[in-house]
Amino acid sequence: MLNKGLILGFVLLVSQLSVKAQQHSAVEVAKDSLIALLQTFRAENEINPTSARNTISLGTKPVNKTRTTRTRKKGFRVQIYLGSNRNDAYATQSRFRGQHADMDSYINYDEPNYRVKVGDFTSRTEANNFMRTLRNQYSNVFVVQEDIWVWE
Repeated sequence: MLNKGLILGFVLLVSQLSVKAQQHSAVEVAKDSLIALLQTFRAENEINPTSARNTISLGTKPVNKTRTTRTRKKGFRVQIYLGSNRNDAYATQSRFRGQHADMDSYINYDEPNYRVKVGDFTSRTEANNFMRTLRNQYSNVFVVQEDIWVWE
């Protein structure tokens, strides 16, 4: 019994000393220089840019669809619906088409959920701007990165 008391006392003493040691220790942060290079590269290639770019929009150029072809490219879309109800997904898509007839919308089924995604944006900034306009009309709206269709 005396041994158990001594062991318990020793454990309590050591735990008190370790708590005091943790309270007075300083944290040292080592920053890798390659991280800054990677962040710069990603910002230049518009892969999760670290800051918004100041660009002047000249508007969209009308596309002559008879002389161009549709190709797949990495880009962004805005997801406006995620749920397991098929009827709700199609209702959300038709409601969006009624409001934005000039923009494409897509329904994907990844078991067990339906996803309604809209737009074909080549930059995240364009997709974020459009997402802000949709926030008050749809719940749980966000930007996703995937293959998009562009006219070239």
